Amino acid sequence: MAFVLDPRLEADSLAAADMGLCHVRVMADARYPWLIAVPRIAGAVELFDLPLRDSQQVWDEVQALARLVGRQPGIMKVNIGALGNIVRQLHIHIVGRHQHDPAWPGPVWGHSPAQAYEPGGAEALIHQVQALARRQQEKQ
Repeated sequence: MAFVLDPRLEADSLAAADMGLCHVRVMADARYPWLIAVPRIAGAVELFDLPLRDSQQVWDEVQALARLVGRQPGIMKVNIGALGNIVRQLHIHIVGRHQHDPAWPGPVWGHSPAQAYEPGGAEALIHQVQALARRQQEKQ
């Protein structure tokens, strides 16, 4: 069985880069620097579904992405979560938060409708993710 991205994840986000194991996307909500990391492992639903080696690589990639999100202007806290209640395919949310964001201090999931990026508005974050992916690949 080959890896196929869930259509809901594809519809709600923009492709950014492929890291060693994760496909990385920017959520289509301009209010937050919000990434999702989707391990390219067919059938994975839970983190504990992954072999230990893959689990460690996913965590290393998520940590690198979280550091990137945490460096975005104004970010006070980075939320990381793998919920999967609506989309079962394993994916990890990495969301930059600050005390003036619309959902603060509660969760962003289901808080309010997404606010679309202006044309080209997500490009800076996408380019940062692409640069990170290149640096990660050069280390290997």
